Amino acid sequence: MSSTTTAPRSSVPQAFKLRVRRYDPESGQAAYWDEHEIELEGHRSVLEGILQAKNRFDGSIGIRCSCRQAICGSCGVRINGEPALACHTHLDEAIKSAKDGVIEIEPMGNMPVIKDLIVDMDAVHWKKVRRVTPWLIAKQPVPEREYIVDRESMVDVTQTMACIQCGACVSDCLAMEVDPGFIGPAALAKAYRFVGDPRDDARHVRLNDLSQDPQGIYDCTHCFKCVEACPKDVNPMGQIMRLRRIAGSDEQIVDVNNGHRHEEAFTTLIRDYGLLHEAELLPRSYGGDSWFGKFHPAAGKELLSSLPAIVKAVVKGKVSPTKAIFGHKIAKRDLDSVKRIYERVEGKPQRYELNLYIVGEDE
Repeated sequence: MSSTTTAPRSSVPQAFKLRVRRYDPESGQAAYWDEHEIELEGHRSVLEGILQAKNRFDGSIGIRCSCRQAICGSCGVRINGEPALACHTHLDEAIKSAKDGVIEIEPMGNMPVIKDLIVDMDAVHWKKVRRVTPWLIAKQPVPEREYIVDRESMVDVTQTMACIQCGACVSDCLAMEVDPGFIGPAALAKAYRFVGDPRDDARHVRLNDLSQDPQGIYDCTHCFKCVEACPKDVNPMGQIMRLRRIAGSDEQIVDVNNGHRHEEAFTTLIRDYGLLHEAELLPRSYGGDSWFGKFHPAAGKELLSSLPAIVKAVVKGKVSPTKAIFGHKIAKRDLDSVKRIYERVEGKPQRYELNLYIVGEDE
């Protein structure tokens, strides 16, 4: 009978090379890379490596840190191109993803750099959190003793309460790269914390506000980057999708951005064709979720404004006119399989909300 054991990490200091992105806006000089060789045990953190370089070689290196226990969120940076907490990333793990044997450390993205690895959280992250009214608006009348909240509701909002405001999701949000005005994953996850709280008295108002805002919940592009970036499994994108479902399906909010109508059209077309029917998606999103949607004035106006892009796509061979008009075809057995999935999901007595804090697994 054989058994495997995990080899203990070496307690002998070893050399690691750090390549730190340096930038001081006040100097008027361009950003540059600065390399230092430090000596620490492999199980020590990247943050400790940065602090050793700062203490031994260059005291001007700018880094923000506090608890060193992956709780305060202060030391968020990019390590080898990926967002991470410097205090929660071991040197021996970081070196594995280093391209040339040098651990690269740079500031988080989508936020202005104050100095070196320190970004201006207030200018972006905290500004957007304030945008979603990040406090409970209590239902009236206020009870004499306390509000009683059922266990599942409390556990539900606990997932978003686990956020440590490190800004990692903001740093890697692709939607914010294209549209800096997008409210963003951290703030919208915070919004769900109160939308999902049965004690809050402004659920509809909150959801209507975030639905009607062109840079609100429907500005998310489902890239999953925030899900991968989050060190606490808050799943910001999942919370945004839940805000959408509650707003459109439960609160019946018809948004001016056609976000909910677009999702309905997308869902219907996949059910009916098995694959997306691009030529039908746009008119149904603006004119109604049926074949007749294209005759609605709003759909016609949108189609006309999109003609230059459509013609360009056809000329370059990116769009086939035949498939665009008649849609893609898949085998009947495959289409039947797709429809069975819809029947199974839509046949449930109530909507299934995937929250790992409650179900404990992700199928």
